[in-house]
Amino acid sequence: MLRITELKLPLDHPDAALREAIIRRLGIDAADLITFRLFRRSYDARKKHSEIQFIYTVDVEVRNEADLLRQLAEDRHVGPAPDMRYRPEVHAPEGLRERPVIVGFGPAGIFAALILAQGGFRPIVLERGPEVRQRTRDTWGLWRNEILNPESNVQFGEGGAGTFSDGKLYSQIKDPRHHGRKVLEEFVKAGAPEEILYSSKPHIGTFRLTGVVAHIREQIKALGGEVRFRNKVTDLLMEDGHVRGVMLEGGEEIPSRHVILALGHSARDTFRMLHARGVFMESKPFSVGFRIEHPQSLIDKARLGKYAGHPKLGAADYKLVHHAGNGRSVYSFCMCPGGTVVAATSEPERVVTNGMSQYSRNERNANAGIVVGISPAQDYPGGPLAGIEFQEGLESLAYRLGGGNYHAPAQRVGDFLAGQASSALGSVEPSYTPGVTATDLAQALPDFAIQALREALPVFDRQIKGFAMGDAVLTGVETRTSAPLRITRGQDLQSLNLKGLYPAGEGAGYAGGILSSGVDGIRVAEAVARDLVRPL
Repeated sequence: MLRITELKLPLDHPDAALREAIIRRLGIDAADLITFRLFRRSYDARKKHSEIQFIYTVDVEVRNEADLLRQLAEDRHVGPAPDMRYRPEVHAPEGLRERPVIVGFGPAGIFAALILAQGGFRPIVLERGPEVRQRTRDTWGLWRNEILNPESNVQFGEGGAGTFSDGKLYSQIKDPRHHGRKVLEEFVKAGAPEEILYSSKPHIGTFRLTGVVAHIREQIKALGGEVRFRNKVTDLLMEDGHVRGVMLEGGEEIPSRHVILALGHSARDTFRMLHARGVFMESKPFSVGFRIEHPQSLIDKARLGKYAGHPKLGAADYKLVHHAGNGRSVYSFCMCPGGTVVAATSEPERVVTNGMSQYSRNERNANAGIVVGISPAQDYPGGPLAGIEFQEGLESLAYRLGGGNYHAPAQRVGDFLAGQASSALGSVEPSYTPGVTATDLAQALPDFAIQALREALPVFDRQIKGFAMGDAVLTGVETRTSAPLRITRGQDLQSLNLKGLYPAGEGAGYAGGILSSGVDGIRVAEAVARDLVRPL
């Protein structure tokens, strides 16, 4: 196969145009093109006021490939297509009795379990929350009825926190073995739209993700794996510096010399248990801020110009960053085109926001976190759990500012910039449920964060006209951008001081989204598999 990059075509080109462009680009006869498939499709919106073009990367099969490669040796946009097929490193030997245990069934846990199951290792998955459809019902209980289930919500349950998000499937991680491709291909086999294989910014959306996750779970079980819901791990079994299994909330012990910790970033009780048991961990930076909402039409116009609303482009997104005068970085986080702001707490009497989109991205508002970077040395000195305590303080304050009923504190951007409380909101209707309470958000974050945000919003307005519009809505607080600690591991991907314990994914501090978490789950599963087949 050959790979061609930078093939540009008009936005409204006919289907046949891509094949014709490939033939022209390679300078071959039509009969010599055997087949082709899309690898990537993006668009260039920098010339939004003149012409937006699709930019394609395609893999093609042609006759006389070697001769053609020699002819085009100087063309940097044509070359051999890399082999991106996933190849398991090892397979379980016949008669292997030991079964690895995976704690958590978010993206890292799902793909760790899937890889181990496909290799014949029969993993046991322990998930503290329920299966995804029951979890969805429980989550709606908070959004509609102000009833929080601490074990079944946006953070806990099958699929992890990424299930109730925009379902973004892109990342900037280094991935030399193309594990990200394996993640995407498994999602497609489980029912995700095939376009995630070639879209430059693939996403699935919440409601489609639920079915995909359930399908992968059934595949794991069919391959000999076991998935146990409402099984909360409350302790580790240890002996001579090696993990020997886990203990569940009811007292049941599950023995295993290989335990993958695929925790989400909100498993605070588990982090505290690990710290008490002496598992090495360290504080790490994260970010805090607010969600901001604008009419999606405003973002579309600013980003796409005359092409705003074009059906082939969909809802526009953005990515913004500003380095404030006080030394803080302010940036957009988890931007959700055509989405909603959601209640994302997992603990009583705390308020946390996040963003979510469906596959269609057709809600009236765009939203994103606008967050400020913080660090242990500057902002929450102390032990590894200090970041958790910092988050908890802000979330409890947000609960009180919102009225003590899981309503979120909110403010017009115009009032926020003017330094005055909002008594009412304007033309932009907030999407957060159960509801919002107009207030002064300057009370909700430390002064340095408020100062940096007030400086950044007008700067962002120069990049996206209308970003600092007076009636745009800020909703607080966004605190769980990433884990506030790292369960540090060595080159063998095991805990630094507890052999057989494999921290993985976002909660362990090694990923930042669905795709990177899935990739990390694959890497850790491979490490476990190698150790399981190694002679004792």
